[in-house]
Amino acid sequence: MIIFKFGGASVKDADAVRQLSNIVKSNSGKKLIVVVSAMGKITNALERLINSYYNQLPDIDDIFNEIKQFHFDIVNDLFNDNINKEFSIDDFKQTVNDVFIKLNRKINKNPSSDYDFEYDQIICFGEIISTKIVSAYLNFININNKWIDVRDCLKTDNNFREAKVDWEKSSPLVLKNFSFNESNNIYLTQGFIASSINGYSSSLGREGSDFTASILAYILNAKSISVWKDVPGFLNADPKWFDKTEKLDEISYQEAIELAFYGAKIIHPKTIKPIQNKSIPLYVRSFLNPEDEGTVIRSIKHKLDLVPVYIRKQNQVLLSISPLDFSFIIEENISKIFALFAKYKIKVNLIQNSAISLSVCISN
Repeated sequence: MIIFKFGGASVKDADAVRQLSNIVKSNSGKKLIVVVSAMGKITNALERLINSYYNQLPDIDDIFNEIKQFHFDIVNDLFNDNINKEFSIDDFKQTVNDVFIKLNRKINKNPSSDYDFEYDQIICFGEIISTKIVSAYLNFININNKWIDVRDCLKTDNNFREAKVDWEKSSPLVLKNFSFNESNNIYLTQGFIASSINGYSSSLGREGSDFTASILAYILNAKSISVWKDVPGFLNADPKWFDKTEKLDEISYQEAIELAFYGAKIIHPKTIKPIQNKSIPLYVRSFLNPEDEGTVIRSIKHKLDLVPVYIRKQNQVLLSISPLDFSFIIEENISKIFALFAKYKIKVNLIQNSAISLSVCISN
């Protein structure tokens, strides 16, 4: 069994969904789990909707209609010719509309005081709608698959927006829901989202779809994961900022997790640990050129001729802390400082300390 993960850029429009279907079709003889993110920049649009909902701003209906129209434009493009007489396009459009009715019902309720909770109850709609469209289109073109709501499988704590997976509760549910048989060898599900111990929607952290694929791979003992991107593989720099970039053919788990932690956007930082524990390789492959090999992340020996990697991380703040009385920055002081960072959910990206100062780089 293998796992494919497609990010937002891989389902940004109808043509992208068609390309996804081509990749899935070429692997349809294998046992396959397809993990899909929200379409295009819809997560950003939903974040604007959440902000308007939480603060009761007047533009909430405009944002909602924009999101709804975006998805229906894709639906109308994909299902414009009834090539499958057994598939009811009208029924499917009603299914999509029903999801938007639920979203509209949610944003017409008064928000609670917990922003992170409200965030997760709304942000999940991006993945739900996206996967319903992709799954239906695959069935429409006779690539049979089963849609799974990953919230029925992955259970987390109540730390909304950065929820921690309850592996003990999740593992049997994953094994139960993703049971391959002769009649079904392709499952399609969501990345990024899960459900809390109380049954509410939760999320695994921004860009967490890679982590979802890794969790499923670990529990189901997948042969490999392929993350499909709009780049040829893991590059040593972001081509948006650097003219000359070089593709890395292979990197170790340790290198990958360090690069992800410090800001490389190819994979989510939490992705590596589960697959490293079971030596499951992860391939970063080109969505536009699927025949290319891309980059493989696996257990390898360190090389002497390593290619330098450059990471540009924007919107960072350097915070320097030093005592007024020139006393030493000791372990007790550092623990108190980091307890405050944890309390206010401030992520520290870089640390440097000396005898009488502590400097940290945090996201703005």
